[in-house]
Amino acid sequence: EKCQAYKNNSESFLNLYMYEVARRNPFAFAPVLLNVAARFEEAATTCCEQQQKATCFQDKAAPITQYLKALSSYQRNVCGALLKFGPKTLNSINIAVFSKKFPKIGFEDLTSLLEDVSSMYDGCCEGDVVQCIRSQSQVMHHICSKQDSISSKIKACCEKKPPERADCIINANKDDRPEDLSLRTPKFTDSENVCQERDSEQDKFFAEFLYDYSRRHTELSTPELLRITKVYKDLLEDCCNRKNPLSCYRHAEDKFNETTERSLAMVQQECKQFQELGKDALQRHFLVKFTKAAPQLPMEELVSLSKEMVAALATCCTLSDEFACVDNLADLVLGELCGINKNRTINPTVDHCCRADFAFRRPCFEHLKADTTYALPSVSALVSALRADWCQPLKEDLQNKRHRFLVNLVKWMPEITDEERLCLFTKFTAAGEECGNIQKPEACFSPESSKTGDVSQDAEKQR
Repeated sequence: EKCQAYKNNSESFLNLYMYEVARRNPFAFAPVLLNVAARFEEAATTCCEQQQKATCFQDKAAPITQYLKALSSYQRNVCGALLKFGPKTLNSINIAVFSKKFPKIGFEDLTSLLEDVSSMYDGCCEGDVVQCIRSQSQVMHHICSKQDSISSKIKACCEKKPPERADCIINANKDDRPEDLSLRTPKFTDSENVCQERDSEQDKFFAEFLYDYSRRHTELSTPELLRITKVYKDLLEDCCNRKNPLSCYRHAEDKFNETTERSLAMVQQECKQFQELGKDALQRHFLVKFTKAAPQLPMEELVSLSKEMVAALATCCTLSDEFACVDNLADLVLGELCGINKNRTINPTVDHCCRADFAFRRPCFEHLKADTTYALPSVSALVSALRADWCQPLKEDLQNKRHRFLVNLVKWMPEITDEERLCLFTKFTAAGEECGNIQKPEACFSPESSKTGDVSQDAEKQR
C-alpha cells in the first residue's frame, strides 16, 4: 500500500513522511530532517522493488531512526541549555565539544569558528529553518576552509557535497592529540599571574582554560569538562582572595582529578549494575529512581526515561571510552527530564537540579531523595489500580502492566526498602497475572481473596 502511494505520487508521499517526522521531533534541526527524508526516499526506492518489502523497510528504517533519535536528542539538550542558561553555557558546551574533536585547533581559530556555531544554534533553536540550514553550511565551510589547521580526519568529508559533508564531519573520529601537548595545564596552575589574568577578562580567561583542558583530556565527557571548569572558577574565587594565591591554586590538578574520580565512580557503578542485573531488572531500578524523584510525571514519561538510561548503558558499558559515553548519554536523558521549556516545573528538588547548574545536573540528581511533598493515596487505591489494570479486556503487554504497577507502588510507598518493594512487586504482579487468567478476575481482587488480600495486608504493614 505504501509502495503504491509512493509510486503514484512520490513527492506527496515524501512530504507527508517529512510532516509526520517533523511534528514528532519538533526540536530536530532542519538539516537533520532533510537528511532523514533523503535517506527514507532512498530506502523507499530500493525496498519497493524488493519481494520482501516489509523486511527491507524494517532493516533500512532502524539506522535512520537511530540517527534521528541521537541527533534530535542532542540538539534538544543543547537548545535547552541555551534557553535555560543562556549563550555563555552554550558557548562553553561548544568549546568543550570542538576542542575535544579538534585538539590541534588554535584558540583564536576556535573563537572565530564558534561565532558561526552560535549563530547556527540561535537560528536552529528558534525554529528558523532558513537561517538554520544556511548557518550550518557556513560552519562546515569554515571548518573545511581551514582543515589543515583544524583536523587531519576530515579531508574526505570536505570533498563531499554539502548535505553529506555535515554528517561526515559530525561523525568523523576525534583528531589525535598533538604529541607536545601534556595532560597538565601549567599556564593555569603554575603561573603567578593567574589572578591578574582572570580579573582582566574573565569570560575569555575561563573559555581559554576550558579549551586548553578539553584538548588535553579528549577522553572526558562534555559535562565533566564543564564541571572541572566550574571547580576551577570556584577555586580561584577562594585562592585569589588569599595572601599567597599560587600556593593555593597550584594544587588545582588534584581538585580536577578528584572531580573526575567521583564522576568515574558513578559510571563504574552503573556499568556494574548493568552487568549484574541485566536490562529488565536495571530498567526497574531506574524506574524506581525516577519515580521517587519525580512522582508527578506520567507513567509513560518515567518508563521512557528509564529505558533511555538502560539504552545508554547498553551502548556504552563495553566501549573503551565507557566513561565519556555514559556520562554524555546520561546527561541527554536528564535533558529530556528537565525539558527545553524554561517554565517547566516538576517539584522543588527536581527543579533545583534542572536549573541550578547545567554541568552538575547529574551529580545533583544522583543525590536526590524521594519527593516528600507528593500526596500519597491509600494502599486500597493500589489494589484498585491493580484490579483495573488486570481486569480490562484489552490484551496489553504484560511488561507495561508491571511497569505501571511498579510506578504506582513507588508513588504510594516511597519509603519502603528495595527488598520490601521487590517482595510486594513480585507478589502483586504474580497475583495479578493469575487473576487476569481466570473467568471472573474481579472476584480475585476482593478483600476476601487469598490471592491479593494477604498482599494488600503486607502493603499496609509496610506503611
